[in-house]
Amino acid sequence: MKAETWIFVICTVFFVLVTPAYWFVTDGTDKGGDWTGTSALTMTALLTAMVALYLGFHAKKMDARPEDRKDGEIADGAGELGFFPPYSWWPLWCAATLGVIVSGIAAGAWWLAIIGAVLGAVALSGLVFEYYRGEHAH
Repeated sequence: MKAETWIFVICTVFFVLVTPAYWFVTDGTDKGGDWTGTSALTMTALLTAMVALYLGFHAKKMDARPEDRKDGEIADGAGELGFFPPYSWWPLWCAATLGVIVSGIAAGAWWLAIIGAVLGAVALSGLVFEYYRGEHAH
């Protein structure tokens, strides 16, 4: 994870350098620069710093992966990489029910939001328990 840590450290440095530059470039009035963009860039710099710290702490605790070692070979990374789920229709139904809930709230039709929440509970249950029944059970 050392490579990922360095990517986020470089991004953090970039955003720390760009934020004051953005502030001065957008200074078109006597009041100062653009507050919205400056605060967004500041928060982005803080978020990338947070991810870099997280990855850095975990990289010290983990054994070095083949791509982190100087003598690592391509064959060292061979083998099972994990479980990757096959196709699924449940995310579509979860998104559709969320759309119904949001549309119901936006339109002020609470009955529609309640119907969407009930159908959303069914869709979310189907997504969570997908691998316990049916074709992909294990």
